[in-house]
Amino acid sequence: MVVGGRHVGEVSGFERAQVGVHQVGAESSGRHAGRYAHELAPVTPSSTSALLVTLKQGAYELYCPVGGDSHKKLGMLAHLRVGGSGAGEEVTGGGPVVQILPGPFPFADSAAAVIAGRPTAQAEELRHKAENGPYSNHVAPSSGTFTLRAWDLGATRDSLDGVAELTDAAGARWRVVVDRVQTTDIPFNPRFGGVIMGLYYHGASGVHTPLVPTIRSAVAAWGYAHLERDGRRVTDSAMVHVMLLSRTRRPGDFALACWDCSKQPIDELQLPVTPAPGAPPLETPGGVLFVNWERSRARPIALAPNRAHGY
Repeated sequence: MVVGGRHVGEVSGFERAQVGVHQVGAESSGRHAGRYAHELAPVTPSSTSALLVTLKQGAYELYCPVGGDSHKKLGMLAHLRVGGSGAGEEVTGGGPVVQILPGPFPFADSAAAVIAGRPTAQAEELRHKAENGPYSNHVAPSSGTFTLRAWDLGATRDSLDGVAELTDAAGARWRVVVDRVQTTDIPFNPRFGGVIMGLYYHGASGVHTPLVPTIRSAVAAWGYAHLERDGRRVTDSAMVHVMLLSRTRRPGDFALACWDCSKQPIDELQLPVTPAPGAPPLETPGGVLFVNWERSRARPIALAPNRAHGY
């Protein structure tokens, strides 16, 4: 691939597609999804072709657009970031704030095929959460603020810092201070070094839990947090997964609105907080603190001096 007149290497994210006609498309992702789009003419089996594009700084997806994104959803997808070494995003929660309470996942039938392909123990856990987990249409009004800064610096240098202060459905006051990334992958649940900008996953994608609808995210991050409840320290190793994602819930009752939400505007901010493995459940309905800010935003930020080497 050539970026700005300079060859930056070959992109080979489609080796598994050995038969049929394919294409390659390049499209901006994250906050500016679809702004810069390029597409290669169809490529037949055993032939080659080249796509020469000049890309502005930002995050991009390389994918096969055959079949209305059906090939993309089969995994013919790669990610590319151009320029802006060390750049990050600041995400700020806004709009209505709701806590997601335990209950059945409304698209359990759609998720069943994905769950069936998971390892046995993981599949059993997902089926239990599909029946009564924090992915339901049961919500309660909440309140609070959340700002997170995230830097995608590669596999070993990603960085996070952020603070959420909120009140849950039971009236408890929570403070979540995120200051470290999670980097350990588990089957079907990669961490991408802790932070990734611009990602198509969840739902039918086969990546991460199918109990969240299929979405596109501008920012996705996995981290550890110091957690307080009503001014008392609960743990220094709560696990958090932050997403600024395409809208999954409808206005008003905030029920899940779609199984494939990937075409919706990206303005929903999710903050699930879970105890570390082996730790007791959190003192909140369902043992997991799962809060959404329904109209949120992000802005680009530069690399802070104290983030030069990550955590």
